[in-house]
Amino acid sequence: MAQQAAGDNAPVGTRLDRRKARTRQALVDAAVRLIAEGRGERASIQEITEAADIGFGSFYNHFDSKEVLFRTASEEVLERWGQLIDRACAGLDDPAEVFATSLRISGRLGWTHPDLARFLTGAGLGLLDVSWGLAPRARRDIEAGQAAGRFTGTHPDVALSAAAGGLLGLLRVHQDRPGDIGESAVDQLAAALLRMLGVPARDAGRVATRPLPGIEAW
Repeated sequence: MAQQAAGDNAPVGTRLDRRKARTRQALVDAAVRLIAEGRGERASIQEITEAADIGFGSFYNHFDSKEVLFRTASEEVLERWGQLIDRACAGLDDPAEVFATSLRISGRLGWTHPDLARFLTGAGLGLLDVSWGLAPRARRDIEAGQAAGRFTGTHPDVALSAAAGGLLGLLRVHQDRPGDIGESAVDQLAAALLRMLGVPARDAGRVATRPLPGIEAW
């Protein structure tokens, strides 16, 4: 109640709480940058704190180890992006279109959100081990398609691995040779994955080229 005496618009928490929150966020942001640069596994805590522009001793006030930091950073970034995709797909009823739309939006990250694309390729197939974010949502959408009879024949783990590998490979090609592929390659990948999941070729092509819903700013 004492904090409310300053007015309803007063910032939540004490000055110390806000400083701790800023330090924690600086560490998470530094971890994201290091993962995007492909240095996540090799970076020392000294390098992490230097990238975050904080004192070395502050690290252990927030994280027990660099592994915990990098896992937390991955979970937070992927969950935030996953929530944006969930909202973009909220009005879609066809499980095949939900799966394809999610992949097509993420596949365009190289064009729309290059920093996030570099984070994904830096994390690599380790994304499949993150309990939040894209992988569990993709598996959910695959299983929903199977339950609805839209997808057939492919084990969800195999389908998820194929989708992750295809997405990461496409993002990597765009990063390394941006002039070699255009955004239509993302739709071609989505159509190929739909066919793998048992969607007839003509239907897969139609679903994979429908207009994409808007997505909120990152």
